[in-house]
Amino acid sequence: MMRQAIVGGYALLFLAMLCGGQEDVADIPAEDIKIGGEAKKRYFRIGPKARYEKKGPKGGYGLLIIMPGGPGTANFHAFCKRIYKHACPDDYVAAQPVAFKWTEGQTSVWPTEKRKVPGQKFSTEQFVEEVVADVSKWKPIDRKRIFVLAWSSSGPAAYAISLQKKKSPTGFFISQSVFYRAWLPSLKEARGEAYFIDHSPTDAKCKFELAQEAAKLLKKKGAKTKLVTYKGGHGWHGDMYGRMREGLGWLEKNHAKPHKSKKKG
Repeated sequence: MMRQAIVGGYALLFLAMLCGGQEDVADIPAEDIKIGGEAKKRYFRIGPKARYEKKGPKGGYGLLIIMPGGPGTANFHAFCKRIYKHACPDDYVAAQPVAFKWTEGQTSVWPTEKRKVPGQKFSTEQFVEEVVADVSKWKPIDRKRIFVLAWSSSGPAAYAISLQKKKSPTGFFISQSVFYRAWLPSLKEARGEAYFIDHSPTDAKCKFELAQEAAKLLKKKGAKTKLVTYKGGHGWHGDMYGRMREGLGWLEKNHAKPHKSKKKG
């Protein structure tokens, strides 16, 4: 059942990460949150790390919004905690939104303003803004360091978030994802944004040419982009946490100026 649910399938190593226990991340605190008590507005609040458990960093915590690929379900929680443990600087907290399922067999795991599904009551763009607002009530957040980490099925939604006129995230780490302009709003809002794009040249599911196109077109529109590669095809391969650390470090140096967040709609 689990393997059938994962969109397109993943390497056995990644399935082990997904389905395994959480003994190795038992030291990472997390809470299961439903915004306003709504089941479809579920996310996990992760952190802080021990160093900043009692007293937060000066200027506020960085916030990493981890949007899982595949089916985007809560089953990715252990892996998201590993990302937080092994890739996030100590002065960050993280949030893991859970993909909302409006109908059986919906075509988009993370529906957006432009790529809607039947029965959709809110978009991923709106949901992420609500997550940021809710986390900000919990801990002081450094508005300069609100980054999105997305892969595969969540990548298109991350691109869509980045192209909103008003949004909270200031940088985007997007791995092994497609980039289709027909799914996105105007690219003019890419000016000043920062994109760290992670992709395998031998990815047979999400073609490498799409990552190249994203980096080229977004840069042409005034964004800062960096495209890095890894061996192994679609999925998480090689030193994935190392690339995540590299990406977050790059985003800290190249992020956009803080935006005015989109009002809840």
